[in-house]
Amino acid sequence: MDFAASFALVLPELVLTGAGLALLLVAAWGGDKAARMVAIAAAAALFAAGILIVPGLHLGTDGPASLAFGGLLKVDSYALFAKALIYLAAIAALVIAPSFFASPAAGTERGMRAEYPVLILFSSVGMGLMVSANDFMSLYLGLELTSLSSYVLAAILRRDTRSGEAGLKYFVLGALASGILLYGISLLYGFTGGTAFEAVRAGLTGQMGTGALFGVIFVLSGLAFKISAVPFHMWTPDVYEGAPTPVTAFFATAPKVAAVGLTARVVFEVFGGQVGAWQQIVMFMALASIVFGALGAIGQENLKRLLAYSSINNIGFILLGLAVANADGASAMLVYLFIYVAMSIGCFAALLMLRDEEGNLYETFTDIRGLSVTRPAIAWALLIFMFSLAGIPPLLGFYAKFVIFQATIEAGLVAFGAIAIAASVIGAFYYIKFVKVMFFDEPVGVVTGKSEASHWTLLFLTAAIVSPLGYLLTPSLTDLADRAAASLFLAV
Repeated sequence: MDFAASFALVLPELVLTGAGLALLLVAAWGGDKAARMVAIAAAAALFAAGILIVPGLHLGTDGPASLAFGGLLKVDSYALFAKALIYLAAIAALVIAPSFFASPAAGTERGMRAEYPVLILFSSVGMGLMVSANDFMSLYLGLELTSLSSYVLAAILRRDTRSGEAGLKYFVLGALASGILLYGISLLYGFTGGTAFEAVRAGLTGQMGTGALFGVIFVLSGLAFKISAVPFHMWTPDVYEGAPTPVTAFFATAPKVAAVGLTARVVFEVFGGQVGAWQQIVMFMALASIVFGALGAIGQENLKRLLAYSSINNIGFILLGLAVANADGASAMLVYLFIYVAMSIGCFAALLMLRDEEGNLYETFTDIRGLSVTRPAIAWALLIFMFSLAGIPPLLGFYAKFVIFQATIEAGLVAFGAIAIAASVIGAFYYIKFVKVMFFDEPVGVVTGKSEASHWTLLFLTAAIVSPLGYLLTPSLTDLADRAAASLFLAV
């Protein structure tokens, strides 16, 4: 085993781990007074880790040269693409956090806690391990590092009832999902004799027995919880509503990318020889998530709960690309993930700008009536995001759905594509509701507070990405996604 080459491959994780440990000491000694400095340093560490993956992302790293620590990790083009999205989302979660924790929305715990950026860093390390996992042991270690950090983040406002409830629900249901996943791994180990992805894949060749099939089902069920796919979505609306808004923005982006990336790697690299065993499961979860996410959001008045159902709906479209079970579907899935992350960051940045003069935040449709009159820039940005989420051309969200539907139809799954298209029309109802309330209702005039420059920057940047200007990115994005997807099928 070449340790020097292995450490070079995981250098971004080493940078984040070192920064996390150092900043943890700073947080312990400096207390919450050092929180802003810790947040800046954490964002710099994430940016440095992102710079380190740029050469491999553009040049491509695949084959034996991408294996680290005897095959426990695989740092290929696919993993690097996912890491780039994770680091960008984590930086955004750090940028939007200070103003929230300084507002009355933080309750009696005014001011950002110094542990918040440290937890973001350690969660990012875990997510990096997740998307690079090449063995069920490294998979589980990365998953639990991410989950443990996430539980604390959800409940970081210790004296806030909603935050504590969100953390507890997330912890209990997350522990259940981890148990299901572990049981599935143990079944696969028992029937194949190994935990390495290659060994399990080899053991699943030919006719698969009932025990191994149950192992596949349990593993997929455990992973489905992490991506909040139906029927393992029940935690999402409550956690999204109860967690602090910057934490919700983080949950809606980076962990989603990591969980989807991990799921795709498992189904293609481990279960790739048994497509019939998992394709129907993934297809059911995809269509159920699309339909349930569309219908469940219709009656919601809380904007964060609505975005939770929107995330379930979007996960359905992402899983539809996964269910295609070929490189085109995987590439479409990655393109959709990039656009989804941009839209989600923009939406939550806009939500954090819905405040009055005293800094109180607003989260319901009643509060944004006539927003186009009182805060026209935020209203127009939200219009762009909502229409993009609905898949209305010429916004980039239309392109995201187009590549998914194209891959689905080209694979011969016409009926499933038709159902997904019909459900996307239903989902457009609650996105258009945003526009109706902001532009056609009488203004209530409660959103009058000023927003920070960091929020405006994120808002305009993400709005530009999902606007027609974003199509300028599609050639490079498609090329990177194609290269990343192809690396998943090198061993097939």
